[in-house]
Amino acid sequence: MNMSKLTARIASLATLALAALPAAALTTAAHAQPPQASVQVADLNMASAAGKAAYAQRLDTAARHFCLRETSLGLQAACQAAVRDEVNAKVATNIQFASRS
Repeated sequence: MNMSKLTARIASLATLALAALPAAALTTAAHAQPPQASVQVADLNMASAAGKAAYAQRLDTAARHFCLRETSLGLQAACQAAVRDEVNAKVATNIQFASRS
């Protein structure tokens, strides 16, 4: 085999290997766990200022953690606002449900 054929074969194999890398990365990303965040509120007195402040701190921490994968500051801010809105709605629903019992 002459040198040009060998070089062409090596280049072909290298191209195939490089083309397979993004496909392998996609399958790995598909099986990755989605981000999760939780805010514990059972130990808080939501009627007190201290309880509300602790809740706000926990919610901010959870929202920042949940949105770490966003690539820009604008996307991170929008993600964090959406997380806060969703958690606040769930907490409000649970507080209303608990007050009926």
